[in-house]
Amino acid sequence: MTATEPAASLPLPPIPEPFRLPFYCGAWHNVGIDYLVDLGTASKILGRTHPRLAPAEFDGRACFSLNYQLYFAQYGEGASITEEVEINIIAYPQGEEHRMFPVSYAQYATGIDQTKMLGIGRIHVLCDNVMAIEAGSKIFAEPKRPARFTATMPSLNGPETSDWHIRVLDADFAEDGSVTPGGRQLFSIEAQLGGLAGVPVSSTPITGYGTDAEGRLLTSRQSVYHPYQYYALDSGTAARVSVDVAEPASVVGQDLTALLDHADPAGVWTHQSAPVAAHSRPYYLA
Repeated sequence: MTATEPAASLPLPPIPEPFRLPFYCGAWHNVGIDYLVDLGTASKILGRTHPRLAPAEFDGRACFSLNYQLYFAQYGEGASITEEVEINIIAYPQGEEHRMFPVSYAQYATGIDQTKMLGIGRIHVLCDNVMAIEAGSKIFAEPKRPARFTATMPSLNGPETSDWHIRVLDADFAEDGSVTPGGRQLFSIEAQLGGLAGVPVSSTPITGYGTDAEGRLLTSRQSVYHPYQYYALDSGTAARVSVDVAEPASVVGQDLTALLDHADPAGVWTHQSAPVAAHSRPYYLA
């Protein structure tokens, strides 16, 4: 089959063993930053990975969105903790414009697009969990590769803060198939949200697009069962967030540098799973 055949003639993508869908997360901690960037640059980078996608346009700009995820998954014989960063361009399938209606960035960010045709065209996905890398690559056609992370974030178990700071470190597969320890820093993400007013938004399910080795475009959706907090940024608050590229010569660094050139952050969104249990302080018995 070719990439141009009608979708109705294509079978469902296979789910390799031992994976099952849907994939359930037991806890989900997520921070994302959206930048409004040059449309031509975004189109060129998007077309390299997803030739059948077109970048969404918001007042003449494209939206470059990257996000950090920390999530927990429980299995029948154990559990896993995963960290990853997605580097995305908000996009839609070419030729589907008739199914959509125009929205501004602010409308998109707050969940107005109920068609869910606007989704994430993944350009790079960096991850520290071998099983998650395999699942993302084989099931969802994500361009996923190893990385390591150091992260500080708001936590009920940590010092009181509203700040997020994530460092993304280069890594590889070891001989035993595991992910090697982190090496050089690729880039970092900073979001200082203290004092900013966030609003709850219902922006999921999030549509994700992938392109497989045969050039076929596939899509899936991820639901988060609680509103996100969205922080709109303007000229007075944009300096609160940043993406700093430490290795501009790397493959990831080249794309980040090109996308961030003369680009302004437009919004930040966060989600942290609510606790389900608490172990309280002990006291002495007389």
